[in-house]
Amino acid sequence: QLKLVESGGGLVQPGGSMKLSCAASGFTMDHYAMAWFRQFPGKEREGVSCININARAGTNYDDSVKGRFTISRDNTKRMVYLQMNDLKPKDTAVYYCAANIECIPSPIYWINPDISWGQGTQVTVSS
Repeated sequence: QLKLVESGGGLVQPGGSMKLSCAASGFTMDHYAMAWFRQFPGKEREGVSCININARAGTNYDDSVKGRFTISRDNTKRMVYLQMNDLKPKDTAVYYCAANIECIPSPIYWINPDISWGQGTQVTVSS
């Protein structure tokens, strides 16, 4: 059974850094593009960053995080990471790991009925 478990969330001050991790199990992760989404209170889930099956095949980012966030994957460890730097209060959200997306440049097209989700981890940016 496919399972994604996020970790690494918490409270951080503006301008700080945080690294989220996603542990994958129950499926062959290196067969899937992976992604991070986030959800603000009262809003729909939105794409943050995605990474193709082979990291050299490319990554994509929402404009709001370009230059600040970096996605990476380690297929041998079955892990996906999101390094977040220069965090801002507007980054406060629940962050979700996702598998089985089409990692194309525009995040609005990443959502599809076949996505598998983790349970989410809260990231709060506040002084």
